[in-house]
Amino acid sequence: MKSVQDRWPQRDPLDDTPRLECGVFGVFDVAEASPITALGLHALQHRGQEACGIASFDGQGFHTERHMGYVGDAFAGGDLMDRLPGYAAIGHTRYSTAGGSFIRNVQPMFADLDSGGVAIAHNGNLTNFLTLRQQLVAEGAIFQSTSDSEVILHLIARSRRARMVEKFIDALSRIEGGYALVALSNKKLIGVRDPLGIRPLVLGELDGKYVLASETCALDMIGAKFVRDIEHGEMVVIDHDGIESLRPFPAARARPCIFEYVYFARPDSVVNGRSVYEVRKRMGRRLAQESHVDVDVIVPVPDSGVPAALGYAQETGVPFEMGIIRNHYVGRTFIQPTQGARELGVRMKLSPNHAVLAGKRVMLIDDSIVRGTNSIRVVRMVREAGAAEVHLRSASPPIKWPDFYGIDMPDRDKLLAANHSVEEIAKILDVDSMGYLSVDGLYSAMNSEPRDPKDPQFTDHYFTGDYPTRLLDREIAEGRNDTADRQLSFLVDA
Repeated sequence: MKSVQDRWPQRDPLDDTPRLECGVFGVFDVAEASPITALGLHALQHRGQEACGIASFDGQGFHTERHMGYVGDAFAGGDLMDRLPGYAAIGHTRYSTAGGSFIRNVQPMFADLDSGGVAIAHNGNLTNFLTLRQQLVAEGAIFQSTSDSEVILHLIARSRRARMVEKFIDALSRIEGGYALVALSNKKLIGVRDPLGIRPLVLGELDGKYVLASETCALDMIGAKFVRDIEHGEMVVIDHDGIESLRPFPAARARPCIFEYVYFARPDSVVNGRSVYEVRKRMGRRLAQESHVDVDVIVPVPDSGVPAALGYAQETGVPFEMGIIRNHYVGRTFIQPTQGARELGVRMKLSPNHAVLAGKRVMLIDDSIVRGTNSIRVVRMVREAGAAEVHLRSASPPIKWPDFYGIDMPDRDKLLAANHSVEEIAKILDVDSMGYLSVDGLYSAMNSEPRDPKDPQFTDHYFTGDYPTRLLDREIAEGRNDTADRQLSFLVDA
C-alpha cells in the first residue's frame, strides 16, 4: 500500500521548496466585504498558489466563487460586489496537501444546514481526517471532495447541539491536528486556532470592524490595525454586537510552528509577536557564528534566503550580493516533459549574475533544503558562471522528518538530510562545504530559551521527530491492515 503522502498530487519537479496548505481571511459587518477579502487573499498568495475562493453573505443568502489559479486572475475587475455581494465574507488561498488538485477541493466550502448556511475555510491538516471520513461515510455521509475541510462541515451538520457556535465546538472536539479556520454563518464570523496554536491566526480592526487573517501582512494590505494574535485553543465569535472569546479546549501550552519563521510567513509579517524578517536575519547571524568559512561574497538563493543572507553578511563583514536573479514572471506550474526542457525551465526562474560570481569564492545561503534537487541545479548554475568555490549553508536545521500539519514535506526516504550525513550531502550537491543552522541556533534566533526536550516551546518535529500530537491516520496506515486499506482506498481514485 502506498504511503499517505504518496497519494497527494505531484508537484513541479523543478520546485524543491516546502509548501504550506493555505491562507485564510475573514471580515464582518463592512461595506464591500468581498473586494476587501480579495485584497487580503492577495497578500496571502504566498501561502497557496494553486487555487482560491471567496464566500460572502448579504443578509439574505450566501454567494461563493472558487477558482483554480491566482487571486489576481480570479477576482480582478470592478464587478466583484455584483458577483459576491454582502457585508461579510471569508476567503482562502490553497496549495493542496490533503486531497487532490481539483476544483471540488477548493475552499471556502459551503453547506446548507437546518440552522442556516455555513461556509468554512481551513488552514492546516487534520491528523485523524481519514479515520473521521471513513466513520462518516459508514454512517451515510456523502462527500463532494477529498479535502479534510469537508469533514468539519459534516461534523457540524451532524451535531445535535442547538446553536451554531455549540455545533462548532462539538465538531472541534472530534478533530485532531494543526489548524486555523474561519467560518461564516448567517449571523456570525468565527475564527478558531488549534489547541497548540500550530497554525497562525490574527485579529485585526478596520474602521471599528473585525478582521481575521493568517498573517499580519493581510491586515497591512487592507489598511487594518493589528489587534492581537488569536491565542492557541481560542475561538472568537464576531457578530453585529462585537466579539466574544471562548475556550473550547482543555488548557495546553502553546507550540506554534517554527517553520513559519524559517520559510512560510511573509518577511513583513509579525507572527506570535515576532518580526519574521528580524528572526530570519538572526538565523543568518547565528549560522555565520556556527559554520563560516573564508569566502569573497554572500549570495542568497532568492527570494526566501535573502534575510538570512543579509544577517550572515552583517555578522561576517563579507559583502552581500545578488548573485542569482529570480524571474518573477514565470508561473509555478511550468513543467516540460523532457530533461533538457526542464533544465531550461530552471534558467527561466533563476539566472546567474556573472559579474558577481565569476572567479569568486561564493557562500550560498538558502532558507532550507528538503530533497536537494533545487540545490543541485543552483550550485551547478553558480559553478558554470565561473565561481572559484561554492559553499552552501541552510538557515534551518536539517529536515529529517515529514510533516502532517499542513506542510507538504515528503516521507523520510525522500528527505536528503534524513538519509545522508552532512559530508555526504556536500558531495551530492557538489559544494566545497555544507552547513546547517543547529536546532539550538534556531531557538536562539527566536530569542527563546534553549529547547526543552521535555516540553518544547515550538512545533519542530521536521528537525527533531518530536510530533506535538498523535498521528492517528499515520499510525493506522503504518499498521498495513485491512482498516487502513479501507480508510485510504478512496484517495486512489480521487
